[in-house]
Amino acid sequence: MIFAYPWLLALLPLPLLVRYFSPSHQEQRASIRVPMFDVLVEASGQTPASGAVIRRRSWMQAISYMVIWTLLVVAVARPQFLEPPITKQVPTRDLMLAIDLSGSMETQDFKNAAGEKVNRLAAVKEVLDEFLTRRDGDRVGMIVFGTGAFVQIPFTQDLDVCRQLLQETRVRMAGPQTSFGDAIGLAITVFERSELQDKVLIALTDGNDTGSRVPPSEAAKIAADQGIVIHTIGVGDPQAAGEELLDEEALQDVAKETGGEYFFAADRNQLDSIYKRLDEMSQRKVDNLSYRPKRDLFQWFVAIAMLTAMGYFACSLVLMGFRSRLVSNANRRSESVVEGDAG
Repeated sequence: MIFAYPWLLALLPLPLLVRYFSPSHQEQRASIRVPMFDVLVEASGQTPASGAVIRRRSWMQAISYMVIWTLLVVAVARPQFLEPPITKQVPTRDLMLAIDLSGSMETQDFKNAAGEKVNRLAAVKEVLDEFLTRRDGDRVGMIVFGTGAFVQIPFTQDLDVCRQLLQETRVRMAGPQTSFGDAIGLAITVFERSELQDKVLIALTDGNDTGSRVPPSEAAKIAADQGIVIHTIGVGDPQAAGEELLDEEALQDVAKETGGEYFFAADRNQLDSIYKRLDEMSQRKVDNLSYRPKRDLFQWFVAIAMLTAMGYFACSLVLMGFRSRLVSNANRRSESVVEGDAG
């Protein structure tokens, strides 16, 4: 337990200081002689003194006042209970994935983990799903491109949403062609809104750029100026012709221009090893933000103080009634004695 305002605990000795520096009120009052004085003194529990009568505080009253004052001062100091610490990872890197969804991605020349023959996009999804499960501490986004480039996932730490939206991608949903340069340009635009220093783009394509408004080499130069590192992955056929030709030289130039690396994946196993290699290369510093929630306890001290006050008043009423009954009995006994003497 801690106190939000511990300096207020200095108020605890205040009643003692007030009592010491401010003496009890005194005044002179007329007095009369009372018969049976000793009986009244015994019944009232007071101690007479010569020249003055001082009503002293009872031990129950003193303890009650001390307890109530202590509880109220502690409540004002705002006691708080520290909950167990909660640690949250703060993102230190923005990681963007650029996935080619052109028509050639439906070519079935890959095998999945079960050994079944699947198209290239299905193999990419399977490997990327495993890759995303290890991205704690990163903000992840995804761009899909074909004839055009589109943001499929803005930067987020919700990896489950990323994996779900990845599975919803389909071949040709961005058009049948390959606009790799436009995908890099769109990634640069998205990264401009990032406040993190580490910016990494992993681009995967299986074709030759034929429809971009900005050539990949020019887009890579702009990305390098923005501090964006681009790793490129080729999954196509370097021996093909036309748009389906994998332009390895262009992918190598893009990676080299930005300080990244180029990888070629002929099958799913190579693709899996590439992403594991990227995971090792992209070691990141993870910043942990740790804090301990505080739960206020002052209301409990106020409640105990109120219960103590109520208990004191209840006991005082009982004692007053008891003493009043003793005085009444004493008066009746004295009246009986007087009547007996008179008789």
